[in-house]
Amino acid sequence: MTRRLGAETLVIATHNAGKLKEIGALLDPYGVQCISAGSLGLPEPAETGTTFVANALIKARAAAQASGLPALADDSGLSVTALDGRPGVYTADWAERQWFEGPPGRDWYMAMGKVEGQLVALGEEADRSCWFSCVLAIAWPDGEQAVYEGRADGTLTWPPRGTMGFGYDPVFVPVGDTRTYAELDPAQKHAISHRADAFAKLVAEQFAA
Repeated sequence: MTRRLGAETLVIATHNAGKLKEIGALLDPYGVQCISAGSLGLPEPAETGTTFVANALIKARAAAQASGLPALADDSGLSVTALDGRPGVYTADWAERQWFEGPPGRDWYMAMGKVEGQLVALGEEADRSCWFSCVLAIAWPDGEQAVYEGRADGTLTWPPRGTMGFGYDPVFVPVGDTRTYAELDPAQKHAISHRADAFAKLVAEQFAA
């Protein structure tokens, strides 16, 4: 039987305030107190995995071992059909600025532009279908772990629309809607997102009566 989280503090293995807020909102109904790895001053481990599962486990294990608390890590990304699934596990890397592009950090508008540029290069008939993947990994300090995977399908639009959300949200239109993730109220996005899909599986196993 999979180990369950108790009434304890859970470290969210992220330095991203937007991701912490979104994950915290999803866990709030279950009385879980969330703190970020960033607020604890924990270093960010190198994400050397070639899959979402591998990278999520790398982050969760590092945070659990460094903090002595159970940790939850999220690894997610955008895959584009016409680009053979890219950027995929390298989604965040496409947003990393090079030395000639400005100060170090991530520029998500630049990343969205790279995706759009590659689609335009393929021509007007390029398949703009895509999907977001999310893997949630829980790790305990003693080495036990659990993994949950989610997915949300959609299409890419251009130019970016909306001011809510983060990452590639302004160009992702989920199936069944005409608005981008960034145009949806956070509660609406939480109900249909790839992260919500993974969380539903986590909740079913971790918090079901």
